Amino acid sequence: MNSTRRVIPFTQLCRNDVSRVGGKNASLGELIVQLASSGVAVPPGFATTAEAYGELLDRHGLRTRIEEQLDRFHDGVALEDVGRAIRSLITAESLPEALRDDITSAYEELGRAVGRPEPEVAVRSSATAEDLPEASFAGQQETYLNVCGTEQLLDAVRHCFASLYTDRAIDYRERMGFDHLRVALSVGVQVMVRSDLAGAGVIFTLDPESGFPGVVVVSAAWGLGETVVSGQTDPDEYTVFKPSLKDPVLNPVIDVRVGAKRRKAVYAAHGLTDTVDTTAEEQARRVLTDAEVRQLAEWAVAVEEHYGCPMDLEWAKDGITGDLAVVQARPETVQSRRRATTLRRCRLTGTPGEVLAEGIAVGEAIGAGPVRRLDTPVDLDRFPAGAVLVTSITDPDWEPIMKRAAAIVTDHGGRTSHAAIVSRELGVPAVVGTGNATEVLRDGDHATVSCTEGSRGKVYAGLLPYEETETDLATLPATRTRVMLNLADPSAAFRWWRLPADGVGLARLEFIVAHQVKVHPMALLHPDRLDAADRCAVDQLTESCLDRTAYFTDRLAYGIARIAASRWPDPVVVRTSDFKTNEYAKLLGGRPFEPVEANPMIGWRGASRYYSDGYRDGFALECRALRRVRDEMGLTNVIIMIPFCRTLREADQVLDVMAGEGLRRGENGLKVYVMAEIPANILLAQDFAARFDGFSIGSNDLTQLTLGVDRDSEALADVFDENDPAVTGLIRMLVPRARAAGRPVGLCGQRPSDDPAFAAFLVHVGIDSVSVAPDSFAAVKQHVAAAEERRHGEGRMVPAGNRPTQAEPPPAA
Repeated sequence: MNSTRRVIPFTQLCRNDVSRVGGKNASLGELIVQLASSGVAVPPGFATTAEAYGELLDRHGLRTRIEEQLDRFHDGVALEDVGRAIRSLITAESLPEALRDDITSAYEELGRAVGRPEPEVAVRSSATAEDLPEASFAGQQETYLNVCGTEQLLDAVRHCFASLYTDRAIDYRERMGFDHLRVALSVGVQVMVRSDLAGAGVIFTLDPESGFPGVVVVSAAWGLGETVVSGQTDPDEYTVFKPSLKDPVLNPVIDVRVGAKRRKAVYAAHGLTDTVDTTAEEQARRVLTDAEVRQLAEWAVAVEEHYGCPMDLEWAKDGITGDLAVVQARPETVQSRRRATTLRRCRLTGTPGEVLAEGIAVGEAIGAGPVRRLDTPVDLDRFPAGAVLVTSITDPDWEPIMKRAAAIVTDHGGRTSHAAIVSRELGVPAVVGTGNATEVLRDGDHATVSCTEGSRGKVYAGLLPYEETETDLATLPATRTRVMLNLADPSAAFRWWRLPADGVGLARLEFIVAHQVKVHPMALLHPDRLDAADRCAVDQLTESCLDRTAYFTDRLAYGIARIAASRWPDPVVVRTSDFKTNEYAKLLGGRPFEPVEANPMIGWRGASRYYSDGYRDGFALECRALRRVRDEMGLTNVIIMIPFCRTLREADQVLDVMAGEGLRRGENGLKVYVMAEIPANILLAQDFAARFDGFSIGSNDLTQLTLGVDRDSEALADVFDENDPAVTGLIRMLVPRARAAGRPVGLCGQRPSDDPAFAAFLVHVGIDSVSVAPDSFAAVKQHVAAAEERRHGEGRMVPAGNRPTQAEPPPAA
């Protein structure tokens, strides 16, 4: 076989061969040659070279004829007409005889290597300017799957050559300033993995939405991988925590989201591939086990470490052998270009109205304009710049239109679909996988697309005002006082990884329970106590889980783990559930388990629930989720915090219950904090310090219980004041008492964000940390730094405005 010019096996290629065989094929060679020893499995194959493509162009004046067509485009002829004409020129030209012979010989040798004549192969285009740091050509040329036999292979190669001049490829090279005729095309021919009988998908070695580098994200759907990339199906998504991959005892899979997976691509009976509906059982079932996810993640990390940059890979599972394989790998080209020290933030400044559609948020931005609903790509002059593109799915033919859009909304697709990938690259917000956007969004109506509210993007009616800001995080000052984050929504946790925070001072389980679990834990344990309607609703919610308690612990553990991973290895303080009885009762199935209380704010809440017969079993599920996060996933930076602990006896009872569930203070580094939100916590600080490892001041409840004011009372709003001398006096009392016992004190309330003077007060009393909402972090960090500078300059004296009055207790000794 001639392997020097026209055809080269992957085993003779490396990453430096991009100019000869394109980025895709050069990378496959690199993986096979360099990473086989790491266990990375790559199907064998070969590539045609840029020289072979050049030989084709030199036949019968083809190069000159292509130049003439490009001149027509520059003279104003429509892109669609020029692209069609060039592709016709190439497909009408027969392949040079020497190239035909070399491809045939290489294909026959490939068949011998795998032990069957005429094996099914994937035929993929690979441009010689592909996957460069300054450009991403991936997905612009064609791929043909299930190609079998020499003649079918030669025909697919010719059509791949022609696809160098698809409309989207011509448009992209024009925008990027590439000389069309200096970009050559190589064709990769790779043995097919029978993923039509199993599954396939995409891997990113960072979070593709936020750029968070601490995870690997694996997408998976049934059948061939084209449905995932094209957005025809909504795949499963598995998130893997990289540090836990290093310990074989740990399970690094920290989140699992089972997608709808309603369509899959399979081998066609006559032809290449067909897309068919999946069964209900396939839709409900995971494509990959945790062990398979781990295997793919380990390979992806090995590839990332070898290349020295974040990677975007495609994988497939053989349904006959059960083996996994990597079938493509390329550098990630969107998040890796962002400046790590710049935080860009968009937020709505008006009150949102009706939510018209909802799906997966892509882009962390906002776009607004008139809706333009399309079924197929149209001429550019029929799509007004700044409109909101609404369609079922997109493919590369849509790209010229997508770059003109203010936002993009699709019925189908996941975070690794074509629409998502291109939207990120263009910097255009997108909401994908809505399921019904083309039905509910009307042509010509104005809409605002918001991707700034967590993982769920929303399409609002009308044009809503919004603002965009950028913060240079490198300019934020260092502080002795730790400035931490309050986080509740796990899906948004990775968004804030760039903030130089000192950890998470408050992660609230209530949000996870309300939005991701959605059902009262006792209803899962005692479904016999539910009425028929609630029991049916619980059955529907948990139908994919054989063990209903696993439904609760899985979702709770995944939510906690995402927040903990986002700040690893800094501490993440997770507060156990602190719903009031009226709030618990609103959860699905909650009413039979909750009493009706006249004043739930000071009723059966917090610690008092955890050891009681009415909720102890529910608290045990919380403990199991926390133990799983720490002991099985390896996120030992999680600190558990107990809210509303009224008495020392309650503290002892709760700690005993936790120990019985495998959460014992000191074991595996476990720390347990207590909320300081009841005056008793402060008056008996030394005694609470003997039982807990730290304090966190809940300023709202502390103010409420110190002043005897319902914090939700409108009539008493002017009385509720965290700056009242009685409240600040208690804080002054707690800090030195806790410090004498060797226990840190933090405050996790909104007040330091709203009131710089209150932040300064906390600094002057010597608090160890303040925890604030992420969007307040930069301002609070600056306020704290200024207060520390003043405190140092004043010899640690408290400013006159913060000195005790006669009504304020003196600082504790």
